[in-house]
Amino acid sequence: MPIRDHMILGIDTSNYTTSAAVLDTVTMTVIQSKKLLPVKSGEKGIRQSDAVFHHTKQLPEMISAVCKDITISGIGVSVRPRLVEGSYMPCFLVGESAADMIGSVSGIVPDKTSHQIGHILAALYSSQNLDLLRSEAPFLAFHVSGGTTDMLVCTPDKSSLLNVKEVGHSLDLKAGQAVDRAGVMLGLDFPCGAELEKLALKSTKDFRIRPVIKGMDCSLSGIENKCRSMLENGEPKENIARFCLLSVYEAVKAMTKAAFDYFGKMPVVYAGGVMSDRFIAEKLKEDYDGSFAEPAFSCDNAVGVAVYSAIKKGLIL
Repeated sequence: MPIRDHMILGIDTSNYTTSAAVLDTVTMTVIQSKKLLPVKSGEKGIRQSDAVFHHTKQLPEMISAVCKDITISGIGVSVRPRLVEGSYMPCFLVGESAADMIGSVSGIVPDKTSHQIGHILAALYSSQNLDLLRSEAPFLAFHVSGGTTDMLVCTPDKSSLLNVKEVGHSLDLKAGQAVDRAGVMLGLDFPCGAELEKLALKSTKDFRIRPVIKGMDCSLSGIENKCRSMLENGEPKENIARFCLLSVYEAVKAMTKAAFDYFGKMPVVYAGGVMSDRFIAEKLKEDYDGSFAEPAFSCDNAVGVAVYSAIKKGLIL
């Protein structure tokens, strides 16, 4: 295989996936390798000390899988959850340290950004909407995962690439937490999103759901309580799964409407692991013609941070 010098390595060591990817900036194709962190059956998460341990073990394998027989010309890495003061998780140190070490021996200065920016760029890449970054016009982006249910106004910026301002969020439980807690409650293994969706698709029950919205924020804690009550009252599991996902959908739908009412209509991008749920995505596409990443690029991955590095180096756009 020939050596190529237009390849960008991306690294992401977030909860709950170890991920590496290489972006070919000529063909705009990617290869990626990712592996979930092991979570014991019945548990709803993982301690950061355990996450760091497993990332440290898994990352060399992920990087080797995507970097065989190539020469990289850039490195993108996520170093914190969000680009806000105080945003920190120890698990990102694994990826940052690896990027620094690879960079020191290859003469490359890594381009460092947030996990959230990586999610947004992965969604733009996957949906073929990177052109949104060429203009100065703002667009709306959702980052919906286990750790965040954030609604963001994103304005392209030449120096920082994206100026991101949070305009709405969940006031309590995050969407991914609601999905995983309902799934574990129903006997599914964590993380539960994919299996909960399969279960929900077996149900045709109609629910009248009124999301709890305060301004442009939402409250999702009632989802877990309602799911538990339904289970205790003998409701079929597939109906509970459908109720959970419909509740998340209605909340995101209502937040989107609130933003459009306040800012005016603009392009909207839905990113994050929860948005890989086709059950939710198809409904939001009908409502707002939103852009979504394909499932392979929705869940925690290194593609977005590779795209970030390629843009910062002027190799694309």
